[in-house]
Amino acid sequence: MPLADRAQVLPMLVCPRCGSALEESDRARRCVSTTCPCGAAGSFPTVGPWPVLVDFERSILERDAVEAVPDARLAPGTRRRRVESRLPARVRTWWKPPNTVAARNVEALMSRLAGPSPLVLVVGGAEVGNGAEALYAGEPTVIAFDIYGTASTQFIADAHQIPLAGGSVDAVVVQAVLEHVLDPGRVVGEIHRVLRPGGLVYAETPFLQQVHAGPYDFTRYTASGHRWLFRAFDEIDAGPVAGPGTQMLWSIDHLARGLLRSGLAGRLARAAFSWLRRLDRLVPAPFAIDDASACFFLGRRADRELTPREIGGYYGGAQRWS
Repeated sequence: MPLADRAQVLPMLVCPRCGSALEESDRARRCVSTTCPCGAAGSFPTVGPWPVLVDFERSILERDAVEAVPDARLAPGTRRRRVESRLPARVRTWWKPPNTVAARNVEALMSRLAGPSPLVLVVGGAEVGNGAEALYAGEPTVIAFDIYGTASTQFIADAHQIPLAGGSVDAVVVQAVLEHVLDPGRVVGEIHRVLRPGGLVYAETPFLQQVHAGPYDFTRYTASGHRWLFRAFDEIDAGPVAGPGTQMLWSIDHLARGLLRSGLAGRLARAAFSWLRRLDRLVPAPFAIDDASACFFLGRRADRELTPREIGGYYGGAQRWS
């Protein structure tokens, strides 16, 4: 796994409030700027081995809550993931099929990386994303963060204020994350900032999915809305990650949950109707775009933004204007 060593990453980190350098003392960090509010001693604590670079005054994250999760065993959804990990490989593949769209797009991103030792930042990288496994087995060096620490992350941060200097990475992967942030536009702006000129981004974001992660689920995007979100990037490729069959499977799961007031009932219903996913491959792309479970965008950092008139002509679904 070509994860950057934590010691290699630490000198790259900057203050999330003002972008100044950091200094460390007693396992905590602070901004070196005398005018920055984060210059107070202990502004940025360390939780386990992970430095926490969060401006808590401007974040939805609470310091006490972050410090109360010393490792991934206490993180949201951990119990479910542990249960899934115990399933036989064949059952896991049936329950959660490989994301072949992501795998193809990650390979496309990696093939476009130029120069020696490219750096790839994974936003929300506490877990290796479904389909992103090749990223951790190839040549790029991976830097990853999330709101809690795991073996796949080097630091803890809020994506609204990425604690890296501008133009410091060659690519960013943000998979199934933007629905969980309060201000996706600001996060994408941060992604644009930390990318070097011509840097690449790969994003996957839900369109027609039910609420997941409870109180930390805020946003959905159509394909056109997703493109507008990434308007400061040139598009390389875009489209549905999963189509109407997968979207229907989500709906059946949550219908059963609602009727029987049971998450287990939903999971059993999902298992019974898992064959619906296979119908995705039979739906032409224009129809899948209009009824996608999630959308992807692969793009390159641009020097200009897409205009409102240009986004009006972007739509490629089945409901085309005559």
